[in-house]
Amino acid sequence: MNLLPVDEALNRILGRVPPVAADRLALSVSAGRVLAAPIIATHDQPPFDASAMDGYAVRAGDVADDRWLQVTGMSQAGAGFAGTLGAGEAVRIFTGAPVPPGADTVIMQEEAERSGNLVRFTAPARRGHSIRPRGYDFATGREILAAGTRLGPFQLAAAAAANAGVVSVARRPRLALLATGDELVLPGTPLGPDQIVASNSVALAASLAPFAHDVRDWGIARDSRNELDTVLDQIFADAPDIVVTTGGASVGEHDLVQAALLDRGVELDFWRINMRPGKPLMFGSLGNTLVFGLPGNPVSAMVTSEVFVKPALRHWLGLPQMAPLRLPLLSPTPRNTARRHFMRAQVIAREGTTGLLPITETDSGHTSSLAMADALIVQPEHDPGQEAGTVVSALEIG
Repeated sequence: MNLLPVDEALNRILGRVPPVAADRLALSVSAGRVLAAPIIATHDQPPFDASAMDGYAVRAGDVADDRWLQVTGMSQAGAGFAGTLGAGEAVRIFTGAPVPPGADTVIMQEEAERSGNLVRFTAPARRGHSIRPRGYDFATGREILAAGTRLGPFQLAAAAAANAGVVSVARRPRLALLATGDELVLPGTPLGPDQIVASNSVALAASLAPFAHDVRDWGIARDSRNELDTVLDQIFADAPDIVVTTGGASVGEHDLVQAALLDRGVELDFWRINMRPGKPLMFGSLGNTLVFGLPGNPVSAMVTSEVFVKPALRHWLGLPQMAPLRLPLLSPTPRNTARRHFMRAQVIAREGTTGLLPITETDSGHTSSLAMADALIVQPEHDPGQEAGTVVSALEIG
C-alpha cells in the first residue's frame, strides 16, 4: 500500500471538518474563545473630542507670553464643561474629559502657572495638541476584531471598548482520548515487569485542551477485543466530536484498534502517511465524529497531533493555520529518506541571531529529547541535508 503524502492527508482531514458553528456568550466569560463573527463598532471611540492629559483647554491663538487667561470652569471625565469657551478663557480639564466647544488645544498642567482664577503658560500652544479627536480610536461601522480572532486580554479590551457585551464565538469540540496497550500503566503506578508508563493521553490533553470544550480521558484499553469493543462502544455512545486513540494503529497481531473501529462502522479515510515519525496514522469518521488513530510511540503520537490533529482543531474554530517559522540552521542536518521528516529542534538565540538547533535523536520513544524541543524542522523527502546557516521551515510547538 502506498504511503499518503503529508499535504494530501492534511487536506483530506481539513475537508472533513464541519463549518464553524457559533455560540453566543457574555464578553465576561469569553476569554480564550475564538470569534465566529466580527465585532463591528456601533459608536465612535472616543465619542467626543477628549483630553489626553490633565491641564487646561484653551484656544491656541489666545496663548502668548505673560498673558493671563480667565479660568471659567472645569471639565472632568463623566462631567464635561457645560458652556462654550470664549476668547481669553481657559477651562481646567482632566484626562479623558470632553474638550469644551471653542477650545482647540490642551496644555498640560506642568506648563501652567495658576493665580486664583487666572492662568498663564510657560510653553507655546499647538493647535490640536493633547486632544484625542472623536473617532480617533475607531469610528462607527469599523470592524474592530475579525472572525477567527482569539480573545486574549488585549482583544477583550478592544471588544469591551466597542461595547460588545455579548459576542459570537466558535463552538468548541468535545474530545475523547483513549490509550491502548497491555504494557501501559498510569503515571504514578509502580512498574511491574515489562510495563511502561503511559504518557500520551496526559500530553495530548494538555496540548489540545485550549481548542476543546472538554477533553475526556477514557484511560487505557488492554490488547483484548472484548475490552476494546466495550470501551469504544461507551466512547461513541457519549457522542464526542473527535476521538483520538493512541497505539494499535498498525497491522501487527496486537494492533487491534483499526479492526475494532471498522467493526463499529468507522469509515476509514487513510491509515499510513509518508512521514517520520508517525507513519501508522489512521483517520476516519463515524457519523459526525472524526476519528484519529495515532501511533503509540510518544514522539510519534505528539508529532502527528501537531501536524494533523491541532490543525483540524484550528480549522474547526475558524482560526488561521500557524505560519511556519523560517529560521537559519545552527548546525547541519543529515540526509533524509523518502519520508518527510519532522525533526525535533530547539529555537536558540546565539550571537544576535535566532536559529534552529537540530536535535540529533530520532527515536520515536525518546521523550526527553521531545521535552527539549521548541519546534519541528520540516525536512522534505529526499533532502540531501543542509549546512548550518541555511534557512529552513519549522513548525512551532508547545
